[in-house]
Amino acid sequence: MERIRAALLDIDGVLTVSWKPLPGAVRALEQVREAGLEVALVTNNTSRTRQSIAERLGGLGFDVDGGDVLTAPAATAAYLRRHFPGARCLLLDSGDVRDDLDGVTLVEEGAGDVDVVVLGGAGPEFGYEALNRVFRHLGRGARLVAMHRNLYWRTEGGLDLDTGAFLAGLEKAARVEAEVTGKPAPAFFASALEHLGVDAAEAVMVGDDIESDVLAAQRSGITGVLVRTGKYLPETHRAASGTPDHVLDSFADLPALLGTTGS
Repeated sequence: MERIRAALLDIDGVLTVSWKPLPGAVRALEQVREAGLEVALVTNNTSRTRQSIAERLGGLGFDVDGGDVLTAPAATAAYLRRHFPGARCLLLDSGDVRDDLDGVTLVEEGAGDVDVVVLGGAGPEFGYEALNRVFRHLGRGARLVAMHRNLYWRTEGGLDLDTGAFLAGLEKAARVEAEVTGKPAPAFFASALEHLGVDAAEAVMVGDDIESDVLAAQRSGITGVLVRTGKYLPETHRAASGTPDHVLDSFADLPALLGTTGS
């Protein structure tokens, strides 16, 4: 691990669960920074803007600011501006991330033709009527862009369904394939590396989702570290499509892996 100069960190399930710090996480982030590593918080969180995430984490004791946070909504905005400039986009999302969708033309349901349907994070908004409207737009030729494919995520009440559970049905019913912009998209990891100014071989990715966080990062040449917190399940680990480079009980163990505990 001598070459590691940067750490890419998931938030939900790695640093926090339901916005409560996991044991040792605040101190571990301090140790990583004290060792001189660059840090980026790479998250598929679709309910908060980058700045609000940073402020919330700062209030919990984490040393972060808005520039440290890279979100799926921000990556989605960049993707839409590049590939669908001027497109009329319908957003279905639980939360308000419009401030991170700068340069994107968002339209309300019933306001005319829709060029692109954009799916964010799932929540109460993902009811039958909303999903059926999305299905009809796709049938009329709208493109489908999803911020992520996560099937579920960990809350203090247990595992909750996420967008991927609904996305699979929409794709099959409408006979389309979504363009995914957050993790595990290679472009998302490439943007994080560019943001930090490091090569893939100089970075480590820490996540609780073995497929979207860890193995996806490894396919981009980044060292993958799976933590047994958050959404981690032994059966998902056993059935995964690959093997993580490292497995830790929690993010609190990362400084020891990196050899930074003495800093």
